Amino acid sequence: MRALLGSASGVSLIRSSRTLFALARALPFAVLLSVLGIELSPAHFLYTGPLLSPAPALAAVTMGPAGTGSVVLMAGVVSTVTATHNHAWGTPEVYANLLALLVVSVASLATSTARVRREKELAQVRRIAQVSQDVVLRPVPARLTGVRAAGVYLAAEEGAHIGGDLYEVLATPFGIRIIVGDVRGKGLPAVRSAAAVLGAFREAADYEPELPDLALRCEAALRRELTRAESLQETTAPRDPGEEFVTVILAQVTDAPVVELVSRGHPPPLLLRRGETTSLETASPLPPLGLEEFLSTSPVPTEKYPFEHGDRLLLYTDGVLEARDPARNFFDLPAHLAKQHDLAPQALLDRLRTSLLLHTKGRLADDAAIIIIERDARHTSAPPAS
Repeated sequence: MRALLGSASGVSLIRSSRTLFALARALPFAVLLSVLGIELSPAHFLYTGPLLSPAPALAAVTMGPAGTGSVVLMAGVVSTVTATHNHAWGTPEVYANLLALLVVSVASLATSTARVRREKELAQVRRIAQVSQDVVLRPVPARLTGVRAAGVYLAAEEGAHIGGDLYEVLATPFGIRIIVGDVRGKGLPAVRSAAAVLGAFREAADYEPELPDLALRCEAALRRELTRAESLQETTAPRDPGEEFVTVILAQVTDAPVVELVSRGHPPPLLLRRGETTSLETASPLPPLGLEEFLSTSPVPTEKYPFEHGDRLLLYTDGVLEARDPARNFFDLPAHLAKQHDLAPQALLDRLRTSLLLHTKGRLADDAAIIIIERDARHTSAPPAS
């Protein structure tokens, strides 16, 4: 019901915006017709000259150069007709009105042209951003061998497509491998760090047999990126190496009825089983990528948890847990999952996305990413004998 309400409110908002835009475009013509009607009526004693000049300026707000030019032409015709009808040629008011109309018309045409050019440039930037999103954050495949999957990403920065969160789901010779992570910080440096970690994961996932080694590959790529950025002096502010890190969780699903996890400072995933939600807390907390000097455990352990037919694994970033409503209440992810556990993976994520936006009133404080993996019964086998 809340999803339907959110969808209905969105449609209503779009319709209201379109109505306001149509009214704004009609306003210059309404002004011109009003001036013409007054000047040709017995009420022509009213001084309407100053009303003609704003018409081109109003047109420049919502129209392109052609539409603005048509309003300018109509304003000139109305001024000429009314001056002729009222025998006002030769009076200072007529020439002052024409001069003001000329100045405003030139400025309006220039403004309209510049606005249209900026809108085209913005549209191109958005297309490039969409392509960048498809490269850095590729769509999650709906079905892989043995599992169904879905993903959703919400950038906190208005108008942005990608940010500091990262995810990927890959079919590899070792099983289905998943990474979900969160880069400390925002902006282009965070996007670069996310791209470095994702690039290393995609390259090494096919030939690193162990998840801990795969995490080390990602860590090495992040360190190279940070070193390269520092050498290029991309930021003028002092860089604190202790504040440049990425929290990630890596998961692996094979034919065995277990899921293998390696967490590097990331929030624990949630296991959904028959309507119940369990947090898979790590037994050996490890520091995020980029803080390897604090890594005291060697080798890094892989933790295993039961993952059977119908089970679902939900991996997310802290932008979901830290989302607050105007009253500063946190988003209760387990509670929302309990209400919607019977939905298909993509439908479940759609509901979670709607609930999250409703909770925050559309204003996320941090990027948010969610990946859900559902076990398929046909590829579940018993664990190998020891």
